[in-house]
Amino acid sequence: MIGIINYGAGNIFSLTAALERLNIPFGMVNTAEELDLYTHIIIPGVGHAGTAMEKLVQTGLVEPIKALKKPVLGICVGMQLLTQHSEEGDAAMMGIFPLKTKLFDKRNNIKIPHMGWNNVTFKNNPLLQGVDNQTQFYFVHSYYIEYNSKFDVATVNYGVPFSAAIQKDNFYGVQFHPEKSGAAGERLLINFSTLKQ
Repeated sequence: MIGIINYGAGNIFSLTAALERLNIPFGMVNTAEELDLYTHIIIPGVGHAGTAMEKLVQTGLVEPIKALKKPVLGICVGMQLLTQHSEEGDAAMMGIFPLKTKLFDKRNNIKIPHMGWNNVTFKNNPLLQGVDNQTQFYFVHSYYIEYNSKFDVATVNYGVPFSAAIQKDNFYGVQFHPEKSGAAGERLLINFSTLKQ
């Protein structure tokens, strides 16, 4: 059963609608004690990473999340919260991944935010099992996770190569929105929900 971290920093309706469609049971996590009720944890997020981190700190969930040994998936800003630092608000994040979240550079002749469907190149990873390489996923973001081959499991090139998905032990992050990415996104959510602890 999936627990969704409920910290007021995400429009979670599209995520919960996708889980309902897929018959994946879920509930909301408001306290550290409630983390124990679930086998898998999702950290959603849209908007400003610095503000999202402030809200997460206020819940008292940061250290309990960092201590988790069960599968954890950060989506969009939820993924950025897993990094060391974000240029958005010049804010410290949870530091689970020693990576930076950076603002796209307009000098690369790209539109910001990066919005729409993009082909994703990925490595063999249980999160993306059954999804064809170069499949398109849906993105909406102005900040990106710097590429690092140690943690990168899926890459997109948008002015610069950046990590569309990362993994470190039981922690996963995706920059795109699986809940808005059609069949491929649904496959990813199913894969995540069945990851072994």
